Amino acid sequence: MNTNSLIVPLHHVGMQHLEYVGGKNASLGEMLQHLSPLGIRIPNGFVITVRVYKLFLQSNDLEPAIKSIIKEIDFENLESLRKAGKKIRQMIRNTKFPKDISERIIDSYLHLSEEYKIQDVDVAVRSSATAEDLPDASFAGQQETYLNVRGPASLIDAVRNCFASLFTDRAISYRENFGYNHFDLALSVCVQKMVRSDLASSGVAFSLDTESGFKDVVVINGSYGLGEMVVQGAVSPDEFIVFKPTLKGGYQSIIERKLGNKDKMMIYGDNPDERVTIIPTESYMRTKFCLEEDQALQLADWVVRIEDYYTKLKGYWCPMDVEWAIDGKSNQLFIVQARPETIHSQKKKQVFTEYQIHDAGREERLVSKGIAVGDKLASGQVNILYSLDKRVADGHEFKAGDVLVTDMTDPDWEPIMKKASAIITNKGGRTCHAAIVAREMGVPAIVGCGNATDLLKNGQLVTASCAEGDIGFIYDGVLEFTKTEVDLTQLATLRTPLMFNVGSPNMAFHFSQLPNQGVGLAREEFIINNFIQVHPMALLRHKTLGDAALSEKIEQLIAGFENEETFFIHKLSYGIARIAAAFYPKKVIVRFSDFKSNEYFNLLGGKYFEPSEENPMIGWRGASRYYSDAYKDAFKMECKAIRLVRETIGLNNVVVMIPFCRTVNELLKVQAVMKECGLERGKEGLEIYLMAELPSNILMADEFADHIDGFSIGSNDLTQLTLGLDRDSSLVSHLFDERNEAVKKMIEQLIRVAKNRNVKVGICGQGPSDYPDFAQFLVEQEIDSISVTPDSLVKTTLAIQAVEAKLFTNKA
Repeated sequence: MNTNSLIVPLHHVGMQHLEYVGGKNASLGEMLQHLSPLGIRIPNGFVITVRVYKLFLQSNDLEPAIKSIIKEIDFENLESLRKAGKKIRQMIRNTKFPKDISERIIDSYLHLSEEYKIQDVDVAVRSSATAEDLPDASFAGQQETYLNVRGPASLIDAVRNCFASLFTDRAISYRENFGYNHFDLALSVCVQKMVRSDLASSGVAFSLDTESGFKDVVVINGSYGLGEMVVQGAVSPDEFIVFKPTLKGGYQSIIERKLGNKDKMMIYGDNPDERVTIIPTESYMRTKFCLEEDQALQLADWVVRIEDYYTKLKGYWCPMDVEWAIDGKSNQLFIVQARPETIHSQKKKQVFTEYQIHDAGREERLVSKGIAVGDKLASGQVNILYSLDKRVADGHEFKAGDVLVTDMTDPDWEPIMKKASAIITNKGGRTCHAAIVAREMGVPAIVGCGNATDLLKNGQLVTASCAEGDIGFIYDGVLEFTKTEVDLTQLATLRTPLMFNVGSPNMAFHFSQLPNQGVGLAREEFIINNFIQVHPMALLRHKTLGDAALSEKIEQLIAGFENEETFFIHKLSYGIARIAAAFYPKKVIVRFSDFKSNEYFNLLGGKYFEPSEENPMIGWRGASRYYSDAYKDAFKMECKAIRLVRETIGLNNVVVMIPFCRTVNELLKVQAVMKECGLERGKEGLEIYLMAELPSNILMADEFADHIDGFSIGSNDLTQLTLGLDRDSSLVSHLFDERNEAVKKMIEQLIRVAKNRNVKVGICGQGPSDYPDFAQFLVEQEIDSISVTPDSLVKTTLAIQAVEAKLFTNKA
């Protein structure tokens, strides 16, 4: 392009023109030129360059006047900021365009209308600031976009309004806060053909996990109608997470689908004075996902291609923030914006921060929950703002350190958000404005809570916790916690592989950043308890029980899924897949469900299917359920979930483990049921491990070894059953010690047999963390792996490091 140009076709600009067309426009033009040939659709348009913006200011002598107004602002006083911002914007909106420039803009618009064969074509008018692509600032949502603009007069008004949006309150405050000169920035405008997503759906996608920075996923948020509702946080959107490595391998690699509320949508207005309008979403649409699975996979593939292109172009990893839309007329997918992500891509990964909450009974203090943004905790007094204008007019004081609670935020709230210790909203998703700004500021935010403004009271002391995974929790009162920072560069490399025990899929992306050799124990119980919530047999049989309340609750839970069985299989597969993806391609050993009958009883509908046992600890649990006529259909759903994870999603690093298996014959019965479901040892590389937690597993280890690929020692149950004590009884708890000689002899015998049979053997338990002498014993026995909870990483590493140093020094 000619750098002196005023108006340029969008496909003539690229990243080399950043200072002339701004980051957003440069990126769109770059993609039109280089990614359109790969099949990625971007709507065409034209660019009004920053030269027009500068000429507009110069011809009306606006710069000195704007500088004078900004100089008088008291940035500690919100009202002072608001009055000044309003005055500047009004001045720009009341200023006329030079005639020759407005004629050129209109001429380009008429050409675009001809190209699409539409009189007064519907366009999006998007601001594009020259500082948007700076690596240390996201300028999220600071400049305006105007949708469904039609006709020359409306277009000129929209362009002028874009210029004015460079001086919104939040933009002025942001630049002042970060030390940017207000006139080092300039504004370009893109006039782009609208995608008719008002008739379909649209949203945002990131080429990384927005909370942990995990690189290997695409996170998609979407809702019905025009995309502003997702960006503004006006709805709780649907969420899809797609795993990149297996997507590239041609697998259907969706590892998470969450149904959002999507209670309203933005569509085209019915009259010329109303460009867009917001209407309620029809009830049946709220219980459906806004994207089909193949559309989500196509979008993820495009996002990966965009990220790969920009990474190659820039010469370093460049994760992307993308806006997408489905055209309801053609049912085709389009990319309407793409810009570099500016938070996690700048973080150094050498330090891992963890928060340990010291309140085991905090569930009783839980007030509300939503989507966690960030991974921090903060406490403060609740300050509920229903309307920014009303509170400022009333002289209401928002004090630094207050917890901001509101329905939703928009960019105008930024000056208040930076004062907050935490932010809580009723609406929104992980990619809305409140979430992006909170991440940038390092403030914990919990969005999409539903009715936090009703549940919380002004002045109430609360703790907002984003340190417990994807779900953010709001607790009454102040919780005590410890913050620990681990310098990962200081942890030694061990000879003995150290693996993790992982229960919650929500924490998997965070934990995978710690030094590890995979997952030695992934429990299904957490997924079933928290994400499925219903007894698996109740899901399959509830219609025969005559319990209307139970059936109604199940119908609510399975919304968005084809039926009860599909719900269970997919929900379980998503939880397992999230853990397996986090640690891919390292081995992830997934233990089939091992609830005891009293624990199953507590699930929805459990009372209809569970016996009352005197001692559930040694009753109907583990393997004995899987081939039982009373539970086999439920176990088959677990097998189908595993197969989906391995063969459809492509996570072949998943190993399955059978718990509490009393005899070799029982093991064979379980494997026969697995085979009925397409899970067969050796087929598609499937490995089967056995939980070695019963004395019979040790005594018959040679016979068990004929049918498995590995043992994993469950030291808690093995200690209990070797010493003949109930670990839940306080009367004999002083006798419970996995370092007891009898237990150690059991372990020693198993390791010896496993080594002779060339079968892997590891241990999953806290013993090695808690007792350095026990760690020494295991290392001396040359155990193949030790698996601990991630919070024990440092302690266990140091214990094993000391043992290995001593042991191998002595050997030398």
